[in-house]
Amino acid sequence: MRKEAETTEIANQSGTSASQLRKIDVVSNRIESRDLFVATKEITIGHEGEVYRLRLTALNKLILTK
Repeated sequence: MRKEAETTEIANQSGTSASQLRKIDVVSNRIESRDLFVATKEITIGHEGEVYRLRLTALNKLILTK
C-alpha cells in the first residue's frame, strides 16, 4: 500500500513571508533533491540549535557540513 503524499511548506532562507514559501511533497518519508534545489545550490538546515549547510556540487553530489 502506497502512503499518500504529505506537503511540507519550506521557507526561503531570506525570510518567511507568504510569497517565499514553497510546497514540497513528502512521500514515504522521502523528499527529492530536485525539489529542494530549485533556484539555489545551497540550503541551510536547523537541527537542535545548530545550522547545517546542504550543498549541491558541480558534479551533482550532495555535501552536508556543520
